[in-house]
Amino acid sequence: MKAGVVVPAHDEEQHLGACLAALSLTGAPVVVVADACHDATAAVARAHGATVIEIDARSVGLARDAGVTELIRGGVRWIATTDADTLVPPHWLRAQLRHAEQGWDAVAGTVGVTDWSEHPAWLPRLYHRRYPGPGLHGANLGFTADAYRAAGGFPPLPTGEDHALVAALEATGQRVLRTTSVKVVTSARRQYRAPHGFGHLLESLTPEAVPVPPQEDPQPC
Repeated sequence: MKAGVVVPAHDEEQHLGACLAALSLTGAPVVVVADACHDATAAVARAHGATVIEIDARSVGLARDAGVTELIRGGVRWIATTDADTLVPPHWLRAQLRHAEQGWDAVAGTVGVTDWSEHPAWLPRLYHRRYPGPGLHGANLGFTADAYRAAGGFPPLPTGEDHALVAALEATGQRVLRTTSVKVVTSARRQYRAPHGFGHLLESLTPEAVPVPPQEDPQPC
């Protein structure tokens, strides 16, 4: 099955090169959608051999959809999506395709973090305790072209487009696998792009309160 990858990017010149270097090991064509960029994102993408689409929507939903549409137009049957600050392992796409061969229409994998240094020491443990499963992230998602079209594609949202697409996939009877067997790592930067994406999730976590034991009434002497 012919596969390709979509990477939406908004002012991602600092992270995109490493992302594309990792993707090059998959051997798949990559479309970078440079959305409302004011830096060298598009130039970095072209330097790494990616197809570049430039839009001015400031919408990750529209950006992902533009990339998917370009790949489908080129005959790609399995589309994977990731993010510009994310690193995929060399076997990432092969792992998705193995699940596709087993009859899954879409695969949602797990996301780890490369560097927690911008956050307090308690956050990693709290995050892993709160979110032990694969989750659902546009940074680690794949689907067939047919399933994508049946679901109506990514909606034009500034955030939450991944959850909306998977909900539409399931509503139209597509088989969606959520699995920890397909993994990527992403940044935990505080200067995140999506207003309510992964970075916002990390910022929203607060230390769990430690219960205070009740005070006993003093016993009379």
